[in-house]
Amino acid sequence: MHVDRTATAAETFAANRAVGEVAFDVQVRDGVTRRGELHEAGSLRVRFPSPESQGLSAVFVNTAGGVAGGDRFDIRIGARENARLTVTTAAAEKVYRSHGADSQLNIALQVDEGAHLAWLPQETILFNRARVSRRIEIDLAESASLLMCEIVVFGRAAMGERMMSGAFSDRWRLRRGGKLVFAENIRLDGDVGVKLARPAIANGGVAIGTALIAPGDEALVERVREASVDFGGEVGVSAWNGFAMVRFCAQDAARLRADMMTVLGRVSPAALPRLWLQ
Repeated sequence: MHVDRTATAAETFAANRAVGEVAFDVQVRDGVTRRGELHEAGSLRVRFPSPESQGLSAVFVNTAGGVAGGDRFDIRIGARENARLTVTTAAAEKVYRSHGADSQLNIALQVDEGAHLAWLPQETILFNRARVSRRIEIDLAESASLLMCEIVVFGRAAMGERMMSGAFSDRWRLRRGGKLVFAENIRLDGDVGVKLARPAIANGGVAIGTALIAPGDEALVERVREASVDFGGEVGVSAWNGFAMVRFCAQDAARLRADMMTVLGRVSPAALPRLWLQ
């Protein structure tokens, strides 16, 4: 009897991929933001560490210990009318090398009228030969507000590790009042290390970041620019369509994280999550 060992290996690999899903919303009850419906599945969990007087904090934990090729994680969050929510992660997320399949990260954020969402995860670190595809969908009501940051690090420079090959695909869509106001696709694949070394891409940097602030205007842009003497990497800021965006690029993760913290301190009256300060 002939046994298709290739098919068997592929099936075994697929069966051992991590799958995680979290969906929840937060609502205002008696003037205080509280958790509403919550669904968790697989290796992804969310914890709400302590009651707060007005807003609520949520911390994501990946019990799989990282992300590998073929893994899939789905997050759906709803901040209902006038609710206030800050979301972070327990640690930096590590994306390990893949034997072919992409890791899938899908994030959907809905912020209703008068609500505020701060999406502030710690870094995503891509190891050599990692392959990851991320999709971020944001739906804001007209009077909602958003503070969102993402940091991606191509290897661990402190450990002498760099991402030389692999793939990173990032798709962002922002809608306000149902109207698309921002769309962006980024893709790096193949010889990622060579491409990052090019002046027009990262000029040798291994860490990039984006902060998205809504509403955002020229006054906010000026507040960020006033801190330019403190930046350790390259930082650019602009505002249009009623929101502001800050771009970051640095030679290492520590410098970019410090720059991100400086910017967040300028644009947000709320304190950073305590996990960022440890």
